[in-house]
Amino acid sequence: MMISREHAELCWKNGQLVVKCLQTARNPIYLNRQPTPEFAIRDGETFQIGDTQFRLSAPVEIASSDVELLEEQVFGSVELQQIPFADPDRQLGLTARIPKLLANSKTDEDFAHKLASLLLEALPNSKVVAVICDSEMNCLKSGPPTMMRWDSRNSFADRFQPSRKMIASALTKARSVLQIWSGSGSAFNAKFTRFSNLDWAICTPITNEACRGWCLYISGESEDDITADDLKSDLKLIDMMAEFIGATRQVRQLEKMQANMSQFFSANVLETLTAESAQQLLQPSERDITVLFCDVRGFSKMTERSNSGLLLLLSRVTDALGLMTQAIVKYDGIISDFQGDAALGFWGWPVSLNDGPIPACQAALAIQKSFAEATLKPNHPLKDFRVGIGVAHGRAIAGRIGSMEQAKIGVFGPPVNLGSRLEGLTKQFQVRILVDEPTADTIRASVSRTEARVRKIGRVRPAGMETSLVISELLPGLAAEGILSDEQIETFESAVESLRTGDWQRAFVLLRKMPETDGPSQFLLRFMGHYQNLPPADWDGVIPLSQK
Repeated sequence: MMISREHAELCWKNGQLVVKCLQTARNPIYLNRQPTPEFAIRDGETFQIGDTQFRLSAPVEIASSDVELLEEQVFGSVELQQIPFADPDRQLGLTARIPKLLANSKTDEDFAHKLASLLLEALPNSKVVAVICDSEMNCLKSGPPTMMRWDSRNSFADRFQPSRKMIASALTKARSVLQIWSGSGSAFNAKFTRFSNLDWAICTPITNEACRGWCLYISGESEDDITADDLKSDLKLIDMMAEFIGATRQVRQLEKMQANMSQFFSANVLETLTAESAQQLLQPSERDITVLFCDVRGFSKMTERSNSGLLLLLSRVTDALGLMTQAIVKYDGIISDFQGDAALGFWGWPVSLNDGPIPACQAALAIQKSFAEATLKPNHPLKDFRVGIGVAHGRAIAGRIGSMEQAKIGVFGPPVNLGSRLEGLTKQFQVRILVDEPTADTIRASVSRTEARVRKIGRVRPAGMETSLVISELLPGLAAEGILSDEQIETFESAVESLRTGDWQRAFVLLRKMPETDGPSQFLLRFMGHYQNLPPADWDGVIPLSQK
């Protein structure tokens, strides 16, 4: 007889609590010992799930305006440094448990609940403690805080709710606030103690940005008249714990952020983004950018064939995107987007391009090599996967792109569109990697032929574009097996030049010398065959493409 993970829906309506048992709950909810699927209760009434009884207790606000305030003081961290700890070994030992507490908490609410119990243990003078988050400053509007988790000693103060005005004061001043509400002769004390017996409170904000709107609220009672001096030791401990919580939570957030970002950024880029100028770097700026588009070939057909095994296909696509990501990040690129079975990476932000488009080409070749190696392994999940890659270089805008509500690290400009077009053209020319003219020129001028080579495919006018562009194939270095030789590349490029100048007979002869499996050669032969191997009268050296 236990509570299901999601057992009931609770809704406050017209001064009463409406309770509805969910259909997925394993046990009924009992009202007056009878299983009742839906009901409403008022203050003081109870219901039961399994062995647990719930009682509705409407909160009572304990605010300085409602009681006789005898003393209020505000303290800063500097003022508290001179005050000695009452039991330093024990108190520091309890404080040292905070990092583990945070690491073992799944949510902020879970952490706040555990922290409240720790605070109660650390402060023997307290009767009730609360960890509060009021990031929207609702207390300034006389509303409840965003989140509150509290604990008390021996079921003390079951109707406890801290002073909203005190919380608002501590958060606004960014300093600890101490209030003493009653003394032994207080006329209000008898009425006040009927509710909670509390006569002092401390509210300390956690001023670290990682805990915006968080504060620690501690309250207790005293048999004798109590003064601020009697509470200063506790106040110092609370202040120290607040600073430690803020610093620890900030470190945890940074660790989590870096763990997430490491999937998309290299260590070199992460060092830049976590520097003091990170926020400035995130602002969109125009600069030289290289873009890499990588897409899985035949994905639509795979989806149709895998209609009953889409989860398996998704797992395989995830592996494919993983190979793309690893190569892009390895060469200091940034993952901008995933689009189904395709990945978009770019270079030039936030670290400027010292080597131009070379790192992007290295990543492209690494991706191609990984997929080629997968085809040689019979049981590899990516055995039948092929990819097409487009690389383009030019001026673009990179940084934080999007709306106020939702944004991402992205890139915008002509190289993005061109990179996507080049990736699409790999299908028509039956090649793995196509690059634009600036990228090809850089590879020829700055990269050893043992590492990478390019061959000029020709000047083309893609469908839907008015301007033409020179495209080239990016190839591995000379040591790669099964790749065109330098002599074959020279033969092909001679054929391309003859085709451009209108000497199609020579181009035909040269292209026939190329391997029959060479996609670009077969494409050009088909193109010339469409015109009976004679250039049209208006031939300008540009190959028009009818497909995108």
